[in-house]
Amino acid sequence: MSAGALDAVAGGDDARGHLVVVGGGLAGMAAALLAVDSGVRVTLLEARPRLGGATTSFRRGELTIDTGQHVFMRCCTAYRGLLARLGVEHLTTLQPRLDVPVLIGSSLTRTRLRRTGVRLPAPLHLAPALLGYKALPLVERLRAGLAAFQLGRLDQRSPAVDGRSFGAWLAEHGQGPAATSALWELLTVATLNVPAQDASLGLAAKVVRTGLLEGADAGDLGWADVPLSRLHGDAAVAVLTAAGADVRTGVKVRSITASGGGWEVAVTSGGTGRGEAVPGADESGVLRADAVVLAVPAPAAAGLLPAGATVDPEKLRALGDSPIINIHMIYPRQIIEGPFLAVVDSPIQWIFDRTISSGLAASGPPGAQYLALSQSAAQPWIDRPANELRTMFIDEMARLFPAARAAEPLEVFVTRERTATFRQTPGSLALRPGAATGLPHFALAGTYTDTEWPATMESAVRSGLTAARESLAGMGVVVGELAGTVAGSVASGRRPSARAVPDQAITTTTYASDSSEFSDPRGVNTVATGSPVATGQQGNSSTGGYPV
Repeated sequence: MSAGALDAVAGGDDARGHLVVVGGGLAGMAAALLAVDSGVRVTLLEARPRLGGATTSFRRGELTIDTGQHVFMRCCTAYRGLLARLGVEHLTTLQPRLDVPVLIGSSLTRTRLRRTGVRLPAPLHLAPALLGYKALPLVERLRAGLAAFQLGRLDQRSPAVDGRSFGAWLAEHGQGPAATSALWELLTVATLNVPAQDASLGLAAKVVRTGLLEGADAGDLGWADVPLSRLHGDAAVAVLTAAGADVRTGVKVRSITASGGGWEVAVTSGGTGRGEAVPGADESGVLRADAVVLAVPAPAAAGLLPAGATVDPEKLRALGDSPIINIHMIYPRQIIEGPFLAVVDSPIQWIFDRTISSGLAASGPPGAQYLALSQSAAQPWIDRPANELRTMFIDEMARLFPAARAAEPLEVFVTRERTATFRQTPGSLALRPGAATGLPHFALAGTYTDTEWPATMESAVRSGLTAARESLAGMGVVVGELAGTVAGSVASGRRPSARAVPDQAITTTTYASDSSEFSDPRGVNTVATGSPVATGQQGNSSTGGYPV
């Protein structure tokens, strides 16, 4: 088909509005899905070879390695809605109640941060969990409970609150170094990706209030049972394509300019200087759209903002970034039990068992275990040589676990996410833009936008949904909810079907993928495929190592 014919297909012959989404991470996926569910024609452009953004995977030999260790909470309703829309909830596990096993590195003893099984209204449900948390003396547990309630009453939107350091506030409220490291940073370093002393008090208050105080079950943890590329990117391609969207990977956007009441998106495809491979693009590589959602990281968004935008690109650049590293260890025998383990009083923060999801259980030596150590707030480590990091973490694992002392790892490698999240420090609220840009039918999406959430998967999805509504406003499009979610089912008059797995969201799926393509992983090992990418990507952007 010629470029002119493609332009005719993409132009006025289709009465629906045309939305171009730039960026195929969670924010871009959510925006594209909501738009296509609202009857809009959608083109999704992603520069990388696959969708998923930061929440994806790469191949290393026979294994599939996630770019980060991504976890969600029951309170992450937008993200869980996206999973429902993609028809992949059955590929995740959600705890029936919060239960975090904790190893105390200084004494090599164990405790748990666990929600009580007794039905208590929030926030009283928190008391038994704190009282049973033996990483702190009893008197400090009591003080921590009082501090949690005080923290939950703060107004995170107040510049005075956002402008303060979480660490300084903790010190003023009787929380010493032990409580800060053993409790508060257990919760906030993984979500804010900075130590307490550098963290925004407003965002810390959001984590504690929404994750622990507002609902008794809000903090129950969930995680993927399959590689993230399969859970997000592969599923999104299948569902968007089935819904009629045009998904294009390997396409870079050079510029976005206003034209005739719409937008011209200049693209480069396939490593050339033209965009002819993108349906609808003319011979000069320009794709025309009625509306645009720009869902790329803040620095890239700053460079692509069209003239006349009310968003200050210098503020986007001023958000900065905070890194994460992952130490991947393959041992010849089991080292830890359970899907994950938190560690305090140690350089190690969180350990995740990825033996099954990576494919090691099927392809590796019998009995071998693949552990991923997720290290947030990784500025002290990000530039250290890999061999130095290997030695440091092998020695620490041997100190913590007798089984690791008795069995040297078969393989250790390091992946670095230098731009994992924006730097969530005091005053960052004033730098985060909303979805609106002051330009008609042009909106921003991404974890850096003002979603009121930290830079997490939940924030990404919320930003995409908000941006889709903003960009389509005034176009005569009735924008509802994602099809397949509880809200979408109710809005359309469909009765949602019950799930077999307890404590999961009740959903239906309008454009479910073939069940053989996304089968239940329990009891089997399915490995996603894809083009290999190098580890330690310098420009890799992420929603964080342990985002909720």
